[in-house]
Amino acid sequence: MMGIEPERQGRSSGKRDAQQGGTAAGPTVLRIALGGQLRRLREERGISREAAGDAIRGSHAKISRLELGRVSFRERDLNDLLTLYGVQEPDERAAFLSLARQANEPGWWHQYGDLLPSWFETYLGLEQAAEIIRTYEAQFVPGLLQTPDYARAVILLGHGQEPAGEVDRRVALRMRRQDILTRQDPPTLWAVIDEAALRRPIGGERIMRGQIEHLIRIAELPNVTVQLLPYSVGGHAAAGGPFTIVRFPESDLPDVVYLEQLTSALYLDKRHDLDQYQAVMNMLSVQAATPEDTPQLLRELMDEY
Repeated sequence: MMGIEPERQGRSSGKRDAQQGGTAAGPTVLRIALGGQLRRLREERGISREAAGDAIRGSHAKISRLELGRVSFRERDLNDLLTLYGVQEPDERAAFLSLARQANEPGWWHQYGDLLPSWFETYLGLEQAAEIIRTYEAQFVPGLLQTPDYARAVILLGHGQEPAGEVDRRVALRMRRQDILTRQDPPTLWAVIDEAALRRPIGGERIMRGQIEHLIRIAELPNVTVQLLPYSVGGHAAAGGPFTIVRFPESDLPDVVYLEQLTSALYLDKRHDLDQYQAVMNMLSVQAATPEDTPQLLRELMDEY
């Protein structure tokens, strides 16, 4: 979603931000930040995951989930881990516990929890806390850029047997996600969309015309860039399919690559994986039509519907 890799200059100091940033960072990112700090403490003391798991009457797998920010923190477990890791200073312990309480607060999407698999709830938390979102889509317009009519047509492909009220809620959730683009201090969104996604008449011609018109209009926002990847480029760098890279304002949080599958998702944050996906995204932004040329190409596509 981003074109040339942006600089990290000006990003703030991580541990202080994570402990003092409050819930503005979002509970998912706060869990990741807290988990990362606990992992560093454990590694600095040379303590194994197995030993840490024993300290909280759990397993090494539970420690792994806590350190990755995949689950909530129980205050008793956190206190036991801090004691094991030698964190005795009262103010420092209080800061960790305060962060854990904030990280355990549900996000706004919790009201849709009956509709959402847990692996997608994690992504919503990352998206809401992002500073930069870069995405490549091959089959559909990215969810953050969909119109209500187009979103409904896409949702019906997989949930056509659900009651109308639940479909309405799924559409409302997708529209609520888009609020981040126009909020105060919004993230930067840079989307590369394959021409195939706009050639596929999801919902019919009227809906597709409205969707393409919306892409032209929303790309005028200063924080949104849209590039069309035309058929004419032939083969391209994203042979593996759609993906999203999320970056956060907290300097100690790694970027995350999100790969959605039919019944699950992968979250990659290892340096090797990040470097590969960032290189592919940069190449896509070079192969795609420029942001300046894309609106005219979109108008030409719209005229064909």
